[in-house]
Amino acid sequence: MHIAGTTVLLTGVTGGIGGAIAAEMAARGADLILTGRRREALEPLAERYGARTILADLGDADDVVRLAEEAAGTDILIANAALPSSGDVLDYTPEQIDRALAVNLRAPAMLARLLAPAMVTAGRGHICFVGSLSGMAATKSSSMYTATKFGLRGFSLAFRQDLHGTGVGVSIVQPGFVRELGMFANTGSATPGGVRTVAPEQVVKGVTRAIERDVAEVNVAPLELKFLTKIASQFPGFAERVQRLAGAEQTVDTIVASQKSSR
Repeated sequence: MHIAGTTVLLTGVTGGIGGAIAAEMAARGADLILTGRRREALEPLAERYGARTILADLGDADDVVRLAEEAAGTDILIANAALPSSGDVLDYTPEQIDRALAVNLRAPAMLARLLAPAMVTAGRGHICFVGSLSGMAATKSSSMYTATKFGLRGFSLAFRQDLHGTGVGVSIVQPGFVRELGMFANTGSATPGGVRTVAPEQVVKGVTRAIERDVAEVNVAPLELKFLTKIASQFPGFAERVQRLAGAEQTVDTIVASQKSSR
């Protein structure tokens, strides 16, 4: 899929790596549609990249449908928006659980479902989900976030098979710990066991590679973290013990505390 000249709908542009993805898509000649809840956050980005904006709350089912309708003609969907959703489930209200599921899983799945038919008719298009390595391995105090990312990965890989032969590709890009931008960077905490981080530019490169080469899954992380994640996905009990020894609990507690203070 060549990005130049296509219409790209990007969610989650006002936080984390969304802005970096927008910059790259604009530089590659895409016509951008940016969406978010806050007009004051979207307008500067729209001016910078010559983009169209659509105000929408991805936690609102009606807004998701309206967003898909107003973004008709989208060639490439980059579903990047997500809530941190860290913390013990016992501390979550039912409403908070519903919102985490809605924003992180239901919204990207529904946008894909609503936008894909026109892509299939045209015989071209791409759907790229931005997930997380948390979609492959569980960690303490991440039940809701991990559940949504596990679900997003499963949906992406299965939906890709559903659309095989239609000319429409589906990918998922899963970063590890990202420095400078994003949920982890905002906490200011150290990585467990001194695991290396990746730069936002590496995540953006992963997104463009997934779209242009129609790669099913792109994991953006140092080799050691990719290896540990693979082990954790196969041997969760063993991974749980290793995480404790590596000090993962302290890192998670710092992240949770940071996110609580920002709510």
